[in-house]
Order: sequence, then C-alpha cells, then structure tokens
Amino acid sequence: MERYGALTARTYDVLSGEPVYGVGRHLALPALGLRPGQRVLDLGCGTGLNLPALLDAVGPTGTVVGLDRSPAMLEVAGRRRAPSPGRGRLRLAQGDMADPEALREAAAGEPFDAVVATYALSLTPDPARVWRAVTGVLRPGAGVAVVDMARPTGAAAWSAPLARLACRLGGADIDAHPWVVVEPELTRTRSWIRRGGHVRVLVGTWR
Repeated sequence: MERYGALTARTYDVLSGEPVYGVGRHLALPALGLRPGQRVLDLGCGTGLNLPALLDAVGPTGTVVGLDRSPAMLEVAGRRRAPSPGRGRLRLAQGDMADPEALREAAAGEPFDAVVATYALSLTPDPARVWRAVTGVLRPGAGVAVVDMARPTGAAAWSAPLARLACRLGGADIDAHPWVVVEPELTRTRSWIRRGGHVRVLVGTWR
C-alpha cells in the first residue's frame, strides 16, 4: 500500500507533529535569505507546509517548485497552499527525488537558486544519491536548507523511543543523518540543534 496515499495526505498536517517539528522549518526558511524573483525547489514537499513562507519570500516574480512522489500529497498541497496575489508562482511536480530525470523535469531547463529539504532526505534509502541528483539542478551559489531528525540525547534521551516510533511510522530513518552528506559541499554554513537533539537544521551555500 502507498504509505503516502489519500488518507495520509488528508490527515498529514494534523498527525505530523508540527508543534515539535515546525521549529526546524521556522529556523531554516528565514535563514536561507531568499530574495524576490528567485526559483526554489521544495524537495519532498508533501502537503506543502513550507510553501506559504517560500512563496512569500520569492514574491510575485519568483517561482517555487514542489516535488513529491505522492500524487495524493501534491493534490493537498495544490488545494491548500495555492498562491495568492503578492506571492510567487507555484508549480507542483510528481516524481522521485532520487531520479535525476524527475529533477530535470521539475527544473524545466532552468537551475534553482535554492533547495529546501525538510524531513525529506531521511525518507530515502540513499540520501547521498539524492543529494548528487539535486546538485545537477542547482545554480552555483545556491542556498541549501536541510532539516531532519536524530535520536534525542542528554536530558531528552527518555523520549528516544517515541522519536524512533514517530520516524518509523512516517517511513523515515532516524539514523540517516543526511546533513552529514550535504555539509561538506557547503560554505557559509549555519546549524541549529533543537528538541533535545531530535531536530537538526543546516543552512549554507552550495559551492
């Protein structure tokens, strides 16, 4: 059965733990420093939780492309995150983020000025492969934001079983640590650790 089918898409925003995980996107998206007119790829966009902030940031002359493999999630994203006057143009693309051809189709012949991956890379069996494919559609100097998860530590270690369960139910690998793959290729990096080490944020510039 498709993990991210129609039922999951309809209930995702309620069950996704946004009070816990929203801190990642609230740190990462402003830190990208997006400018009006830029083109941004929202990798694994899901129901579009990032889209309002991204569309506001790029303004009416900018474009945000949301890529996700689930048609049901994209349907919700398109219906509930539709652009309004003053916001950027929104285009949704169905495809696997590890597929270079899907990424090229999403780019439509023009590289992106920034890419955002919030809780997306840990869903893939090979984050390094996805990152290699993504760099093929980035402009040199592109902004990169990666938000993902790790096991809680320190005083929050008691919550590690709950965190593992949440990740397992969502299909994510809590031990993937995808920022480790991305960080060596970035400059001017900034990082944050929140929720007892469970939420990790990395923002930087590619090349």
